[in-house]
Order: sequence, then C-alpha cells, then structure tokens
Amino acid sequence: MIDTLELTAIPPEDEALRAEVRDFLAQTLDGLEPDERARSWMGFDAGFSRQLAERGWLGLTLPREHGGSARGHFARFVLSEELLGAGAPVSAHWIADRQSAPLILKYGTPAQQAFYLPRICRAEAFFCIGMSEPGSGSDLASIRTRAVPSAGGWRLNGSKIWTTNAHRSHYMIALVRTSGTAEDRHQGLSQFIVDLSLPGISIRPIEDLAGDAHFSEVFFDNVELAEDALIGAEGAGWAQVNAELAFERSGPERLYSSIALLECWLAHCRGQAEDAGSRAVLGSILSQMAVLRAMSLSIAGKLAAGLSPATEAALVKDLGTELEQAIPRLIGDTLARRPDMPPPLPLLRTLAYLEQVAPTFSLRGGTREILRGIIARGLGLR
Repeated sequence: MIDTLELTAIPPEDEALRAEVRDFLAQTLDGLEPDERARSWMGFDAGFSRQLAERGWLGLTLPREHGGSARGHFARFVLSEELLGAGAPVSAHWIADRQSAPLILKYGTPAQQAFYLPRICRAEAFFCIGMSEPGSGSDLASIRTRAVPSAGGWRLNGSKIWTTNAHRSHYMIALVRTSGTAEDRHQGLSQFIVDLSLPGISIRPIEDLAGDAHFSEVFFDNVELAEDALIGAEGAGWAQVNAELAFERSGPERLYSSIALLECWLAHCRGQAEDAGSRAVLGSILSQMAVLRAMSLSIAGKLAAGLSPATEAALVKDLGTELEQAIPRLIGDTLARRPDMPPPLPLLRTLAYLEQVAPTFSLRGGTREILRGIIARGLGLR
C-alpha cells in the first residue's frame, strides 16, 4: 500500500550543512567543464571520494562506532543534492554509501559491520550491486546465478550484467539463488558480499554510446565464498533487496542527471538567447522538478522515521527519470528553433553526451515497466 507523501522540510541543522559543502565544491571543482559535470554520479574519482571521507561526509547516517557521523537522512539529502547539483564525480563511493552501508548496518552481523562500514566511511571499500542477469534484466525474481553450500562456505556460479563500476569496485553485494529454481520466483533468494579479487571471477566492461565504460558483465566460475559472505538470512534476499532499493530509487540522483545541461543552457539564454519559448520550456522543467524534489524529500522523511517506502520510491524514480530524459530533448528542440543564436561548444558537448546516455536513465535502478508494476501493486491494482 502506498502512503501519503506529505510536504517535508529539511531541519535547520541539516540545511546548515549546505553552505559548507557548496564552498568546498566551488573550490574543488573550479574549471570542470559542463560535459564532465554531466557525468556526476557516473564520474569515478577515488581521490575526490577520499576528500569527502576526510570531512566526514561519507557514512553520514552511520553510527559513530562504525566510522559514521550519526547524522540523519536529511543531512545526506542536502549533501547529495549539492554534490549532484555541482556535477561532482561521486561514482566511486556512491553505491557503497547510498545502499550497501545501510544494508550491512541493518542485516549484517557485528563482524560484517565492524569490517566493512569503517572502510566505506574512509572511501577504502567501493561496492557494486549484482542484480540484473542476461535474460532476466530487471525481473530479479527470475535470476539463475546460484550459490550452493561447500566445505568452506558457499560455491558461486553464474553471471551478472549491467553492473555499475564492477571493474573498479572491491566488493559486490549479489542477489543469487540458494534454493529452488527460477520458477520459484521470490523464494530461495539470498544476498552475498563477494570479494571481487577472488579466483574464478572475471569482469568484462561494457562500453556505452558515449565511449564510457561504467557497466560491466561479471562471471562467477566456481567461486569459493566464506561462510560469512552471506548477509542477512538465507532465503530472505527478496525482502532485503526491496528495502535496499528504496535507498537507490528515492534520492535526488533521480532528478539531477541533466542538471549540468540545464544550467549551461540557462547561461546561454541569459547571455543572448532568452525569448518567450525558452521561458516557457524553463517554466515547465522547473515546475516539474520542484514537485519531484518535494516528493523525494518526503521519502527522505519516511526513511528518517524508520519506514521502507519502496512503492513511493518507485514512483519518484519513474517520474524523475522521465523528466531527466525529457530535458535534453526539450533543450535541443529549443536551440534548434534559434539558428540565429548558435550555442557555444560546451553546451553542444553536454547536450550530445546526455542525448546519448539519457535512454539509460529509465533502465538503471529498475526499468519503467518494473517500476510501474511495483506502483500498481502498491495501489492495489494488481
């Protein structure tokens, strides 16, 4: 069942973090071109992640005994919004900080928490998420990668695909089958923390249209996992992964993937190309963005209250990525209507990049069809 999304305000003590982060980013990212900023949470820079860690900005919501700052979800919302709005290269730590750490904190053993969480907070452990598989895509219930008990713990075989930063990560949290068959759907799925340096693991990066290689296919050939690689309860993976996806789908990264292009276009309009048509397009974009930001902030409030708003997060992700995909098209059409005002090269490069990668916005984190199925179930329609 879907709950009401209520207007939610960021507490003053968390809003105060914004100025400090903004000042840091203004100095650190000075001179970064807009097409580089457009990569933002797909931009991998381990050194930048370590700079954030030194300031206590990784693991903001984690307890101090695990290396965190014991701040709330609103503080993390402010930090995320500033990082993405500035186009900071956050990809190295993003998955570990956003969803792996909360998952380990909630379901991990004390030993797992003591080992992984401080390393995540220090930007020493980068994670990827092993969910999609060839032939299953976002239909996670049909996955076939399997872990079976072995003398040392578990033996893992299978493959994952579209795994962000697998070739640059230290660990993967993989959803695999430990009992039954793919026809059993949600039953018999479990999650494992997989050390990607183990023998039997091979990783093949996948180059996208823009020439980047953020995604990879990962193969497991009789990979021996220790007994304590299992996270949470065996067979409880489906419930765990749904709680995890609420973190992945609800944040401002589902709103701001095209923000560097929007700001670059606004600078062009202010300089020489403002007209009634561009103002109308801007009004449409900003009105939608304001509503979606309010919805995302409401979900941050639910997470802060200890809830797991999976259906609401799916709704925000679906609507947010729709707007993110529309922004390059709207701006491109607006520029085409003014051939007398040729845009600068940085704007054209940023537009070209986002036009190439925008189709992925509605794939990552769950396809549009999967999300709408989740929403329909939440509304009691299926």
